[in-house]
Amino acid sequence: MDDTLFAPPAHEWLRISPAYTTVVRVRMLLTTAVMTGVATVPVWLFLDWRWGSAVILVGLIWAGWQWFRLARWVRAWGYVERDEDLYLTHGLWFRELTVIPYGRMQAVKVESGPLTRSLGLASVELVTASLQSGAKIPGLPRDEAEQLRDRLTAIGIGDQDGL
Repeated sequence: MDDTLFAPPAHEWLRISPAYTTVVRVRMLLTTAVMTGVATVPVWLFLDWRWGSAVILVGLIWAGWQWFRLARWVRAWGYVERDEDLYLTHGLWFRELTVIPYGRMQAVKVESGPLTRSLGLASVELVTASLQSGAKIPGLPRDEAEQLRDRLTAIGIGDQDGL
């Protein structure tokens, strides 16, 4: 597979924290449990308990597949800070590369929910004028998120174009 389309010239990708896998797995388990429950109850009531059990089995198989897939999904995230822009890549089957020129930044947001905070993680989001070109880097260790926020803010202030 040729990944040159998704590689910035002469730079190494920085990766998000492997601990973020826990966050996406918990979200997946909660969503799968709710969706399986919602699908199982009417099937169980109106058809037969065997069909309801089949729906539960499908939910368990789905959760098992997602469990392993999400670890690969987290490893696929990467970003590179360059002199004039920030590269962000993610995706397994459908790869995505976003390049954000620092001059286009309008704001830098840092957010962390209860689960991510308990794991010492945060997300950094770059807000641009275009809805299409914003970027969010999830699952960064808290100190790394703070440093990235400060660097991006300093670049924006220095350019006086964006922030």
